Amino acid sequence: MNRNKLPVARVKKLLAAAAKSRVLVVGDVMLDQFIWGSVARISPEAPVPVVDFQRESFMPGGAANVARNLAAMNLSTEIFGAVGRDAAAEQLAEILDAQGIGCRGLVVSHTRPTIKKTRIVAHQQQVVRIDRESRENLDAPLTRRLVTLLKNEIPKADAVIVGDYGKGVVTQLLLNEIKTLCHDCGVWLSLDPKPVHQLNLDGLSLITPNRKETFELANLPDDTKNANPLADKNLMTAAERLLNEIRPAVLLITLGELGMLLCQRGHTHFHIPTLAQEVFDVSGAGDTVIATFTLAIAAGASPMEAAVMSNHAAGIVVGKVGTATASVEELLASFAK
Repeated sequence: MNRNKLPVARVKKLLAAAAKSRVLVVGDVMLDQFIWGSVARISPEAPVPVVDFQRESFMPGGAANVARNLAAMNLSTEIFGAVGRDAAAEQLAEILDAQGIGCRGLVVSHTRPTIKKTRIVAHQQQVVRIDRESRENLDAPLTRRLVTLLKNEIPKADAVIVGDYGKGVVTQLLLNEIKTLCHDCGVWLSLDPKPVHQLNLDGLSLITPNRKETFELANLPDDTKNANPLADKNLMTAAERLLNEIRPAVLLITLGELGMLLCQRGHTHFHIPTLAQEVFDVSGAGDTVIATFTLAIAAGASPMEAAVMSNHAAGIVVGKVGTATASVEELLASFAK
């Protein structure tokens, strides 16, 4: 099998089936602000570039960007998380609503701000990023409110994606409740892990760590790197440890310019080379990967088909500036090449 090819007719069939699916997204939602400009001089006040403002744009970030990727593929999706009682929350809700993403799962905190990341971009390169956020765990009453909402919605879903960005919404209590609900309802559960949380990740359908996160989860040093992931003994050892200790049904390790590594117990590991021709911005590429893989599974794809589709989608979004999505038309065109 060509490690990056699927028949266009098969991809079209899977995308059509996915459009009839419903995927819930739970986690740290954010508002991404991009300030676009140009640099022609260095400040006389300090050795920093002066950015001449041209325009600004706003889009969903974090777990909300996962939902945005699903909506771009014509899926019905609902976002669950926490926002503050502030202007950023109102702006985020307006953007999500305009993109057809359900927001009834957003609970309002009186003590936490809506997470907002401001990226200043000049000549297609990020100059600096400003984060406004809280990393404290979501309080128990709001966590219980999220659990109540999810108990009503998970039985009606085809899959759930947990987007943990280390900002406090994804606690062990919340994750345990989601795992139990998904297990009892037979619903696929994907998670993009943050090892700093040290959560119990047993019982998940899919985890999608990058290389650094893989070694952190496996508690192993990453002191060598091989251009061929399948010949990278350290990487193979780390993957086997995660498969045996955390025991996800599927482990998809994202490797940047080296593509992806698909791992399942009892199967030969499968390396998928990257498709990206030009990389302008990797912001949100992991969101695209987990969204596309999960929607493909919800549509009836095999893990290998889902991995190939998510690799194509990632190759599309890294060629765009800013957190981006891949459309159905772009994905089909990618397979038609």
